[in-house]
Order: sequence, then structure tokens, then C-alpha cells
Amino acid sequence: MTDEETRRGRHETEDERADRMWTDLIQEVRVAQTGVQILFGFLLTVVFQQKYAQLSHVDKTIYIVTVVLGASATGALIGPVSLHRLVSGRRVKPEAVRLASRLTSIGLFLLLATMTASLVLILRVATSGGQVTWIVVAVLIWYLLCWYVVPLWARRRHSVR
Repeated sequence: MTDEETRRGRHETEDERADRMWTDLIQEVRVAQTGVQILFGFLLTVVFQQKYAQLSHVDKTIYIVTVVLGASATGALIGPVSLHRLVSGRRVKPEAVRLASRLTSIGLFLLLATMTASLVLILRVATSGGQVTWIVVAVLIWYLLCWYVVPLWARRRHSVR
């Protein structure tokens, strides 16, 4: 066991650590995948609704951008599963965990963008439009606090050095 392993507080090999981190990552991805797939599924149905034809050019553009963001988020969040399947048994799990973690981070960012764009579109269609910007900004700040600020604060405050 190295000094670094002792400082980390875990007595595990690199492979054991990669296995644990992979399991943790897949659990996290499952939550995000479910959300993005449900949201993406609903987005795909919008174009087939009668009201879609009545949307302004701007709203149709927002819709198209939102669908592309949703498709991109779905791809990034499903990517770790494909990565695992294609490299399984090749003794590259630590590298696979790093790549899957990056894909997941990108997927979460794209999910944030998809949810924000969806909110913009829904509020533009459902309201007179005056308060849309303020509501979207408030919700976006909430997302950023929950998804990035609090976790980064906790990591900084509670990390063992």
C-alpha cells in the first residue's frame, strides 16, 4: 500500500478503485439517463401536435435547438454504457472510468441546457412572455447551485488534503 492510498483512507488496488468508481458512476448515469430519456421522448412528440404549426419561427427554432440538445445529452449519457461494453475485459477500466466520467459530465451539462431551453419554449408558449426571462434565469441559477456550486463547495470544503 502506498502513502497516497493510506491518505485516501481506502485500502484498495487501482483495479478495485476503478471497479468501485465504475459502479458509482453507473448509478449516477442511471438517474440522469432516465430524466433525459423521458424529456427527450416528450420533446419528440411536440412536432406532431396541432399547435406546433402555430408556433412562431423563433419558437420553432428554440424547439429544434432543444431537440438537438436533448439528443446530444442522450448520446453522452448512454456513451458510458457503450464504452464499457466495447472495452470490457481489455484491462483498461481505470481509463474507461475517466472517459465515462467525462462523457457523463458533458451529458449533464447538455441536460442542463436541454432543460433550460425546454423551459424557455414552454414558458414562451404558455405565458404572455414578459416574465419568461426572469423565471428561466431563476431556475437556471437553481440548477447551477444544485448541480455545480453545492457539489464543488462540498468537494473543496470536505476534501482530505
